[in-house]
Amino acid sequence: MKQVKKYPAAITIFGAKGDLTKRKLIPALYNLFTDHHLPSVFTIYCVDFLEVDQEEFRKDMLAGINEFSRSGVADVVKWNEFAERLFYIQGDFLKKGTYENLDEKLKAFEKQNEQNSTRIFYFAIAPRFIEIIAEALYKHNLCNRDSLDRIVIEKPFGTDLDTAKKLNRFLAKRFTEKQIYRIDHYLGKEAVQNIMAFRFANFVFEPLWNRKYIDHIQISVTEQVGVGKRGGYYDSSGALRDMIQNHLLQLLCIVGMECPKAYKSEVIRDAKTKVMKSVKPYTTAQVFKNVIRGQYTGGTINDQPREAYRKEEQVQSTSKTETFVAAKLYIDNERWKGVPFFMRTGKSLPAQSSVIVVQFKDTPHKIFKDDIVPNRLIISIQPELEISLLFESKVPGLQMKLKPVEMDFTYKESYTETIPEAYEALLLDVLNGDATLFMRADQIEAAWKVVMPILEAWEKFPAKDLHMYKAGTCGPTAASTLLKPYAKEWYELPFNKTEKAIPNLKSAQ
Repeated sequence: MKQVKKYPAAITIFGAKGDLTKRKLIPALYNLFTDHHLPSVFTIYCVDFLEVDQEEFRKDMLAGINEFSRSGVADVVKWNEFAERLFYIQGDFLKKGTYENLDEKLKAFEKQNEQNSTRIFYFAIAPRFIEIIAEALYKHNLCNRDSLDRIVIEKPFGTDLDTAKKLNRFLAKRFTEKQIYRIDHYLGKEAVQNIMAFRFANFVFEPLWNRKYIDHIQISVTEQVGVGKRGGYYDSSGALRDMIQNHLLQLLCIVGMECPKAYKSEVIRDAKTKVMKSVKPYTTAQVFKNVIRGQYTGGTINDQPREAYRKEEQVQSTSKTETFVAAKLYIDNERWKGVPFFMRTGKSLPAQSSVIVVQFKDTPHKIFKDDIVPNRLIISIQPELEISLLFESKVPGLQMKLKPVEMDFTYKESYTETIPEAYEALLLDVLNGDATLFMRADQIEAAWKVVMPILEAWEKFPAKDLHMYKAGTCGPTAASTLLKPYAKEWYELPFNKTEKAIPNLKSAQ
């Protein structure tokens, strides 16, 4: 097997003083370094407009590792080795001097090592700077080698279909598609990646993965937190743009995709995009029947008071922005025709969890009177990384009595290896030039096409059917009504792991 040459890596992070850099990116890079996944020769340049002393910056990044890294407090020797290659560059994103300075440093790094380097430019910045930085990189020839230079862009990628198309066209004139990595950290989560292995490496499930055997599918990403200090951004975005358009639709693609011909980047991205393009669009009237939006009012979570959304910092007092969305979508193809995919996300809910529930159809010929719970597959992404299968079993004794039981697989019990953070997996893929877990331009646009009829309906009727729900509750009651006749209520992971939430998803028929 031909080995891929490993080049030195020059990683540039724009937005050095931002939360993402301190909490996620530097801890991820540090863990990749300590686990020997980074090239032996690398450098990290962190750029921002504030004047910060080099050593003070390094101390701040060390504090971020100590607080947020999965590996805990940094090892002194390893940190010192890592810190020697971590540099802060003061520079205004709007001024060419910033890029000229960066160009000099990158060239000096490559000259010192007497070879080219893989150049990664991470945009950990507000969306308004994406085009500004991209243009500067292009003009100063900092990112012009197709096989070595890459840019990484965080969501939101556009605010609607038109802006996403415009941004795609803008970037396509300056970089090749293989250089652009549109990152969604959800796709880097271990449990999300395992869905593909679970589906396509275990033939026992794939023959059942279709409309003949599956009744419906639920995809829930619930958040206990409110908007916090993100009110300014969130009030112009909302849950549909912030979560459904990217995270949840990506999960839908992985659950709904056809088996790819090979585990290769473009083949897998083709399969995901095909699913997205098959999601049936809604008319305005259909939106209000199949999509529920809500906004949290004051309440309590863990016995602590929670302000109403409209009283949060930088949120308008008359805001109609949704903090909760539940939707019923259909994939219009041969495999899934008629099977509803229920999606739900919201803030200020009772618990933080991400779960996919595959509800199988009921037993066609019932011979046992207490055969009342259909088979169910539960894929928990967080807080527990777990896959469980619900099935009926005979209770020990002299009578034929059935009871639903769960067969569990948990990472904690099955593996001793520590689980890497999502950003570790994704940053390593960028370094290796593997775009499998990243979104392509056409997939981004297809996702926007799914949500645009909903956004347009809400814009046309901003106050219609905006359901209020108390913080700390499970959302608007209308969200459960949306499930009928397939289920009475949304599946909730049990708060106490010794309890099973078996009765929670009985058929409403």
